[in-house]
Amino acid sequence: MSAPALVLRGTAKRFGPTPALGGVDLEVGAREFLVVLGPTGAGKTTLLRTIAGLETPDSGAIELFGRDAAALAPAERDVALVFQNFSLYPGKSVRANLEFPLRAPGRRLPEGEIAERVAWAAKLLHIERLLERSARALSGGEMQRVAIGRAIVRRPKLFLMDEPLTNLDAKLREELRVELRELARELQTPVVWVTHDQAEALTMGDRIAVLVAGKVLQSGTPEEVYRRPVSPLVARQLGTPPMNAIPARREGGDWVALDGTHLLAAHGAAQNATIGVRPEHVELSGGKSEATVEVVEDLGPARVLVLRWAGTEVHALAPRGESARPGDRVRPRIAAVHAVVWT
Repeated sequence: MSAPALVLRGTAKRFGPTPALGGVDLEVGAREFLVVLGPTGAGKTTLLRTIAGLETPDSGAIELFGRDAAALAPAERDVALVFQNFSLYPGKSVRANLEFPLRAPGRRLPEGEIAERVAWAAKLLHIERLLERSARALSGGEMQRVAIGRAIVRRPKLFLMDEPLTNLDAKLREELRVELRELARELQTPVVWVTHDQAEALTMGDRIAVLVAGKVLQSGTPEEVYRRPVSPLVARQLGTPPMNAIPARREGGDWVALDGTHLLAAHGAAQNATIGVRPEHVELSGGKSEATVEVVEDLGPARVLVLRWAGTEVHALAPRGESARPGDRVRPRIAAVHAVVWT
């Protein structure tokens, strides 16, 4: 098994009295695509800037490919950081933008190698026809392809991607998600991709690390984090609508809601808990108590029903053919095998 590309141990960073990173522990495998998912203000950009050497951690350690990064200047770390705002030189052609990092002082690459790398990157990103065009004449999607191309021509050991698709429209984001995931597989270079977009996290990552308020709350495969979030806070980061979280107490061998509604069988010794269940695992019949349908939202292939049940608001995901309307009564049942109990 190869050594990890990146290791962070207890990495912390403050800006004045404000903590940005609160002791981050994280590893990235040699060919892994890690998505760091978190809301605005979670510390995602600070994390990338600290890995790249643009910020100095207050404490903790960072290792890059087995070396202590504290001894390495940003230029020595051999990482490429791609921002969400494209960062191109508008007065230069696409070719000149791609060549720019290869002509940096100290590189001294032969002209033939520069031309070969530019052609290689342009082909991978399908921008060959744009090479002689001015950067200011590009669309948003074209600009982001060029920005990514400028990173890959360097052939770094690690890519750091700071929400690079945020400024694009939804259709283009979806197209580029697929293309960039395939590009990462082809390059076999590790990627740390930060985003607040759960669709990016679920579709792109080999693994997801959920970052909230400067702390990694959980890391695992997309399936693990989605199905078995370790807390309601993690659960809220994934899923549309988000996971239901129902306060509960133990009565005999059952978990019941605070209003007495039966939820599911109880195990263990805890007396109080929160029951987590995804909307797709709330069935609309077979339960022991009634709920009122308050809202029906049409999502195209499915419908979301907002129920008043168990003393709270519960979302259920139903097929498009579901005929329930606001005001109807249903008898919800939690698919216990898919429920999560937080105690």
